[in-house]
Amino acid sequence: MAIVAASAPNRTVSGARRTFTAAAGIGVAVGVYGVSFGVLAVAAGMSRVQACVMSALTFTGASQFAFVGVLAGGGGALAAMAPAVMLAVRNAAYGLSLAPILPGRLRERVLLAHLVIDESTAMARAEDDPLSARRAFLATGVSVWLCWNAGTVAGALVGSGLGDPRALGLDAMFPAAFLALLAPQLRRPGAPVAAAAGALIAVAVLPFVPAGVPIIAALTGVIPGVLLARGIRA
Repeated sequence: MAIVAASAPNRTVSGARRTFTAAAGIGVAVGVYGVSFGVLAVAAGMSRVQACVMSALTFTGASQFAFVGVLAGGGGALAAMAPAVMLAVRNAAYGLSLAPILPGRLRERVLLAHLVIDESTAMARAEDDPLSARRAFLATGVSVWLCWNAGTVAGALVGSGLGDPRALGLDAMFPAAFLALLAPQLRRPGAPVAAAAGALIAVAVLPFVPAGVPIIAALTGVIPGVLLARGIRA
């Protein structure tokens, strides 16, 4: 019994160390995308301060890259905000699923909500118990926030001296990462149809509508995907 009791703390320490190591690695990787965002934001016409403040307060890469992409394509701020907000809505769903492991007063939950992102949610869901899940969520969220913002500052500072970011392939970094996140979701019933329909709709309307609108139009691709999924369940 003494051996079993002594091994439990060791497993806890080992699990915590593994979590912190993984969180640090994820943070560093995301920091590279932060550099890309800083460069692209400045190239799209944002000031360095605006780019850095956006990363600190918005803190959701998909939305930020969508916003900058629309600006770079000639769209206005309102057109850029539409796809950015829609992409950020998924974080609300993440928050609902994480609520059981994030107890506390309203003020604490509001602060923790800022760390609800793809990476912190995935790390938390990978754990088996609430304490480990909370630790993974906090470690990953803080690591990614620090590295993302450090990367944004670095990219914004050097962005003007790099020339055209497209020549360096920086504009391809986020789409590649987004596709990597999307790929596992395509295993769900109806998801491939929804993705294909959305892509076709976006490409079809691209020559005729302002920047940012194709992303909104692509959402209609969800309709055939939902109908197919319901048919499969039936």
